[in-house]
Amino acid sequence: MTLNRNYVLLFLFSLVMTVTGLASMPPLDRDEPRFVQATKQMVESGDYVDIRFQGASRYQKPIGIYWLQSAAVALSGKGAEAPIWVYRTVSALGIAIAVLAIAWTGTNLFGASAGIAAGLVMAAIFATAFEGRDAKTDAMLLTCCVAAQGALAQIYLASRSNKPVAGHLWWIFWVAQGAAILIKGPIAPLLSALTIAVLFAFERDGRWLSRLKVGRGLLLVVLVALPWLAAITWKSHGAFLQQAVGKDMLGKVASGEESHGLPPGFYMLTYSLFMWPFGLIAVGAGLQALNRLRDDPRLRFCLAWYIPFWLVFELIPTKLPHYVLPAYPGMALLIGWLLTLQPQDANAPLKRWQQWLWWSTAFGLVVVSLGLAAVCVGAPIYLAHSFSWWSIPAAVAALGAGYLAFSRQLQVPLPRIGVIAACAGITYGLLFGVIAPSLKPIWLSPAIKAAVLANEACDTTVLASARYQEPSLVFLVGTKTVLTDVGGVAQHLLADPACALGLAPIEDEQKLNGMLSVRGKSANRVARIDGLNYSSGDKLSLGLYRVAQ
Repeated sequence: MTLNRNYVLLFLFSLVMTVTGLASMPPLDRDEPRFVQATKQMVESGDYVDIRFQGASRYQKPIGIYWLQSAAVALSGKGAEAPIWVYRTVSALGIAIAVLAIAWTGTNLFGASAGIAAGLVMAAIFATAFEGRDAKTDAMLLTCCVAAQGALAQIYLASRSNKPVAGHLWWIFWVAQGAAILIKGPIAPLLSALTIAVLFAFERDGRWLSRLKVGRGLLLVVLVALPWLAAITWKSHGAFLQQAVGKDMLGKVASGEESHGLPPGFYMLTYSLFMWPFGLIAVGAGLQALNRLRDDPRLRFCLAWYIPFWLVFELIPTKLPHYVLPAYPGMALLIGWLLTLQPQDANAPLKRWQQWLWWSTAFGLVVVSLGLAAVCVGAPIYLAHSFSWWSIPAAVAALGAGYLAFSRQLQVPLPRIGVIAACAGITYGLLFGVIAPSLKPIWLSPAIKAAVLANEACDTTVLASARYQEPSLVFLVGTKTVLTDVGGVAQHLLADPACALGLAPIEDEQKLNGMLSVRGKSANRVARIDGLNYSSGDKLSLGLYRVAQ
């Protein structure tokens, strides 16, 4: 009963950590609006096989996240007009389920206290706090990865101890693999394959793999993933496989895609942010585990979960911080493990190179803690030219989390972990729920939507936009929104002079009027929107135009 209560509390804690900002944060360009707009078009069209963004195919990722978001939209009862928070609930639930899965894994590997600690860590790191508020694939992918790896760990350890393997574990492993393929392709299978390969290389014993029931498991994966893959391959005439595998996946492996090519070492530099505030505690636990690698197969599994996956993604040219998120649970488990040791063992001296790594990570913790506090205070002043009183508690909480996480003892007690997690939660809640939404100059798409609603003359009004072509504009203003140039805006206004609206930089107003004058028309500016396009870094002054009557 106590264990079940712990799981319920962890689940609720995770939801509390991500609920603020779900509704108040506008769509985050550029990936999130592409996902939610494609889902929106599924709801509008009733086609739940094909994936499209306006008229173009969107075959970078499989169907799984779109189905889950479509289900959330259906349950909301709001249809295609569902606001962004409806789509984001899928990610918030994904993180909460992943927290339960890591707690379940930690409990079965190291005991109940270790499971609670691992769950608290996963609920409170910056990576999950952000991804739980972002309607993309990564939160649900994390759920699948933790479920698969948790089952794999228990199968491995039961086999190593010559104990019977629970019958449900291989089912969990393979169903999670199939679901993960439908969400983000081969990431979860790659994580498990790397874990198994490293364990085999270390032990030279693969007999335990027979407990995975590979034949039946692969059949289960095929039953989960193949029907849609076959349907979309037929419907797209092979374009899905060509774009998803040939261009998106292999392109990222071969070279830096979408301006995200970076050298090895990127994930080391971003580790302190995305594992904040538990990065230093995790490194301490990881180093102690590394020193006991030969003595405990549980530690071998956790290290095999994290290290090879991290190394592979360091070598792949295309890099984004969330790519290594599936590896972080391995480190969270080691924090829980360290709690099970006697203090003198848990805080045993580190080797010299390990001390250097620990102090380097400590420096990263200080930098990120100070940086988050500075962002909480400085962002409203710099971007919105105002001071937010919410900045004070947010900054204090960030500094408090950093201070408590900077422990000279490698073993951090469970109550202290809980307090650190709570401080981090206060920081995220105020930063994502209050401070960021108040930065009006960077939220151009909501401002444009408000201007369009205030000036639309017909129910059929459609906006054409030049220069500002962010996906969030399409999601907020409507699927029929035309992304074009100034000439396209002029043609759009002339085609429907009574109803159409056009958006263009004010610096191009004379050019727009010149194009309209050919037909004896002129543009009437009905609104002005000034702000910063944070995706490109451009300061913009945009005019909303209609044909002068």
